[in-house]
Amino acid sequence: MTPTDWATFVVSIIAIATAFLATIRWLVKHYLNELRPNGGSSLKDSVDRLERQVEKIMIILMEKK
Repeated sequence: MTPTDWATFVVSIIAIATAFLATIRWLVKHYLNELRPNGGSSLKDSVDRLERQVEKIMIILMEKK
């Protein structure tokens, strides 16, 4: 292989690695955003609402005993 071929190969590997890392970064940022409360539509808000409802149900069940 000539030096030009090696340079092309190295640049293409760097480009692929950069694209892969950028994709991973975007995915992590997107999923972490779902875990922050945002006023009602995030996964965190849904889990919080379910926890409050379960606590109310547990209180009602404990009072009936």
